[in-house]
Amino acid sequence: MNRSLFSDLKSTFKYSSSNIRFIIINAAVFLIISLISLPFYFANIDSVFNEIIQWFAIPSSPSLLIKKPWTLITYMFVHHDFFHLFFNMLMLFWAGRIFTEYLGDKRLVSTYLIGGIFGAALYLIAYNTLPVFQHINSINMGASGAVLAVLIAIATYLPNYSVFMVLIGPIKLKYIALILVLIDVLSIEKGNAGGHITHLGGAIYGYIYSTQLAKGRNIALWFDNTVNFFSNLFKPKSKLKVSYRRNEANYSENQNDYKSNQQKIDEILDKISKSGYESLSKSEKELLFKISKNL
Repeated sequence: MNRSLFSDLKSTFKYSSSNIRFIIINAAVFLIISLISLPFYFANIDSVFNEIIQWFAIPSSPSLLIKKPWTLITYMFVHHDFFHLFFNMLMLFWAGRIFTEYLGDKRLVSTYLIGGIFGAALYLIAYNTLPVFQHINSINMGASGAVLAVLIAIATYLPNYSVFMVLIGPIKLKYIALILVLIDVLSIEKGNAGGHITHLGGAIYGYIYSTQLAKGRNIALWFDNTVNFFSNLFKPKSKLKVSYRRNEANYSENQNDYKSNQQKIDEILDKISKSGYESLSKSEKELLFKISKNL
């Protein structure tokens, strides 16, 4: 039975990891805005695309932000051009995969969203306190701050993790993070100051989040719990009822295996939180991967 394209996309979104979901959302928003504005372009009305973006980009003026509070979230899903979208999503794709593998899918959601909000907050503070930005009204958009929060978080958590870069070869995450942060710092006075400041805000959150997580403190736990609460609240309940008899011997054996695996994985996670992932032995890494895969 052939399924429609919409059904395929819906299924992909439903069963994909959170970084892929964020990529789909960002791409969909860009596509929808572009398609809506295209007829106006042919009618020689060029300002429609920018007018639509004005409703979703975050303004530097507090008085305008009060009128459009949703932009604190929506700005991180809006992009002005294709290449801005492409490079942000490319970075989110590979950094998000590493993040999800070691820190989990749900933590990526909170890191992306809170990192984006943190970036927006630094942008607003800078544009309303620093003399160089006085009497300047601007808008800010793009996922860069949120994406950089994800990248810096995993680079802080796994600084010596190496990735292969085309034309460069293997390079450690800590050096990639350092280079990107330096580029933003040095680029502030060259143009798009608001964007680079937002990037740094996201990077700061990612660093704080990971350093606290390494100490056993999840500063985004409240956010994770809130997301879980609303996810369970709106999750459709299955109407299917299954009745079965369990084999008591097999049940007891499975329960013992589960408890044993749970104890082992707790010990490994405690070791990671205290000394980092690199402190694990090869056998512990293999065991962690095997158990997490089975779970």
